[in-house]
Amino acid sequence: MRTHLISSFIMTIVISLLLLTSLLPYLTFTAHVNVGIVNGTEAKPHSRPYMVSVQNNGYHICGGFLISNDLVLTAAHCWGRRDILTVVVGAHDLRKSKCSDRIEVMSYIPHPEYKSMPIRNDIMLLKLKKKVELNNKVRLISLPKDRDIKAGTRCIVAGWGRLKTNGPASYLLMEANTTIKNQTECQRRWIFNYLATQMICAYGGGGSCNGDSGGPLVCGDTAVGVTSFGSALRCNSPELPNVYTKISAYLQWFREQI
Repeated sequence: MRTHLISSFIMTIVISLLLLTSLLPYLTFTAHVNVGIVNGTEAKPHSRPYMVSVQNNGYHICGGFLISNDLVLTAAHCWGRRDILTVVVGAHDLRKSKCSDRIEVMSYIPHPEYKSMPIRNDIMLLKLKKKVELNNKVRLISLPKDRDIKAGTRCIVAGWGRLKTNGPASYLLMEANTTIKNQTECQRRWIFNYLATQMICAYGGGGSCNGDSGGPLVCGDTAVGVTSFGSALRCNSPELPNVYTKISAYLQWFREQI
C-alpha cells in the first residue's frame, strides 16, 4: 500500500513537471519589446489626445499617456537606466510629428519596487522638462478611483507598435477593442508570472503587441491599466491574455509623487 502511494505521488510530480515544461515557452517575455496593435483599426486622428509616443534616439519604443500637463504614465520596463527619453505629444502619424511636439524628460520615476523577472510593479512616471499646452490634440486622461474593474468590461488599447507578431510597426496610431478577463482565469493562465493585486489581463479580437508597452488600457474615459507584457510567441494570444499593470493599486504612490 505504501509503495503504491509513493509511486502515485512520484507520478503526480512527473506529470506536473511535464505540464510546466510545456508551458515554459509561453511564460517568457522580453521586457523592452514584449507588448503594436494587432487586428486593430486606425484611430480617428487625435481622437485619443492623451496618447504619447515614448522615444529613444528619435525612435518609438513604447506608448504612454498624459495624466497632468507635465507627467506621463508608462511602464517601468520602457526605460533602461542609461536611456535618455523624449515624448511626442499630439501625434497621429509619427512621420509627421513636429519638433514642437517633442519634449525631453527631466526625471524618471519608476516604482521603487519594480522588478523585471518575474515582472512586478511595472509602472513609471516621466516628469517632463516643460508643461504641455493642452488643446484639441493634447489632453489628459483621468485615472480610476479606488476600485477594481469588473470582468467582462469592454475596453480599448491603442499604440504605434507592431501590426502582427514579428511584423512591422505602425506609423499611424492604431486601436482595438478588448475585454477584461476574470482574475482567476488570468492567474490560471499565467501562473507565477501573474499577481492579481497589481495586474489585470484582457483579451479581444485585437490587442497589444511589441511596441505598445506603457500605453493605457482605457475603459470608458478612464485609464485603468498600463500595458505590461504578453506571450513571447504570439501577440494577443488567447491562451495567454495580455497583462496590464492595475492603476488603482498605485493611487497612493501617485499621490506621494505628485
